[in-house]
Amino acid sequence: MAFVKISEQPSLYDDLEKQSVGDLLRGINNEDKKVALAVEKAIPQIEKLVTGIVERVKRGGRLFYIGAGTSGRLGVLDASEIPPTFGMDPGVVIGIIAGGDYALRHPVENAEDDTAQGWKDLEAYGANEKDTVVGIAASGTTPYVIGAIEEARKHGLLTGSITSNPDAPLSQAAEIPIEMIVGPEFVTGSSRMKSGTGQKLILNMITTTTMIQIGRVKGNKMVNMQLTNQKLVDRGTRMLVEETGGKLTYDEAKRLLMIHGSVKKAADAFMNNN
Repeated sequence: MAFVKISEQPSLYDDLEKQSVGDLLRGINNEDKKVALAVEKAIPQIEKLVTGIVERVKRGGRLFYIGAGTSGRLGVLDASEIPPTFGMDPGVVIGIIAGGDYALRHPVENAEDDTAQGWKDLEAYGANEKDTVVGIAASGTTPYVIGAIEEARKHGLLTGSITSNPDAPLSQAAEIPIEMIVGPEFVTGSSRMKSGTGQKLILNMITTTTMIQIGRVKGNKMVNMQLTNQKLVDRGTRMLVEETGGKLTYDEAKRLLMIHGSVKKAADAFMNNN
């Protein structure tokens, strides 16, 4: 049976240019409602991948996302949010995009067509068997991503993939494939829409669950977040007051927080001295 890109099949909507703003918005929203259900069906594979990632991160391994275009940008975005949210070293979760950082804002001609460059980009980080690589490609056919996953698997890395098409070449290349079947896009072939939304949901699930499992969250709070602005300092101060059972005033908690740099470190210091 020939491989069919469901994500690039004709939209269920037509004559879009003749529709009102309201009709367009409702149509997009109707399609977006399908995304969470598609992700839900993929949870068993997501769970399998996250379990493997957690095991490796606990042993000093890293998580790499690799993709091209929208898929690559979403991987870089998710990776970039881990240090401020969970206080992790930026070298633990790393996003790689075909064409390099320039490609975050500009298309890079033919970057996604190079089957060898993806592994070269991983090698630049010293990727090894302790690490995990997740290839992201809505189509499941991007040569840059497939090449990277194939080589990573040969070198003993745990490999996963996120695609929007069943039995895609990328799924076949990865050890743990995640197939999120969201159907045709509202604008035919525009994978920045439902496919991109689903990818973002799955990436959130992967990294958030991993960070919780390795102890970067306490209760339901980001106790290791970086204090990069006044909003976060205020949030951290209130967390610390709560963590210490109200034994600190707001001002006392803020002073302690600024000394230690995170809610967890400040709470630990307070508990050790009281």
